[in-house]
Amino acid sequence: MNENGQTMTDGRSAAWDTYSQSKPQRRKTNAKGETTWFNWTQYPDHGPGADVLNLSHGDTALDLGCGSAGNTAHLATLGMKAVGVDLSARQLDKAHDRWPGTDGMELHQADALTYLGRTFTIFDAIYSVFGAAWFTDPGLLLPIVHANLKPGGVFAFSHRPPVAGCYGCQASYIPRGPEEDPAVVKRWDFEPDVWALILKEHGYTDVSASVIAPPSGSRRTGTLLVRAVHGG
Repeated sequence: MNENGQTMTDGRSAAWDTYSQSKPQRRKTNAKGETTWFNWTQYPDHGPGADVLNLSHGDTALDLGCGSAGNTAHLATLGMKAVGVDLSARQLDKAHDRWPGTDGMELHQADALTYLGRTFTIFDAIYSVFGAAWFTDPGLLLPIVHANLKPGGVFAFSHRPPVAGCYGCQASYIPRGPEEDPAVVKRWDFEPDVWALILKEHGYTDVSASVIAPPSGSRRTGTLLVRAVHGG
């Protein structure tokens, strides 16, 4: 059900409901002992924090594909109005269970494009961490994000870097159990310099796009972090 009590029929929501079952709740504290924190990468206690978004107390932020809303909750505890949007009812159930009664946090079950098309809020920052920015056609997403972002506001997103030679629209397969075929969702992969070019073509400025190296150890896959500013 969405926030208006209507049944969600988007097949992707079922895929992400399945995915949510494989993801544990965020830890109660991180390595620093913090009860909320911002994490851009797939590794715990690694990478930059919420400062990427250049937010101040009272600013508005929108999380596209918020999942169980750990990042959203963190911004709310810092005094922002933090809105999270996700297709998966199960992910949002996990968010409500993990962050009950968090002042300043608002959650919606919706497609990112649909939510952006109907909200009247113009945000100080819009971001996506392994979320909707990876799984939405940038030709559709970037203009509507720009339209819902204040001049000077930040749009930032992160996800895995592309596999060499595999660019543009790709397929992601989400396991659904031994007796079912995996769910298939589309994602969009580009090299950092291509992301920078695409964002500039859509009116964004001060664009940066780079791969954060993984933490020391056996891991080899870094995290692509892209940041841009509404040019006004």
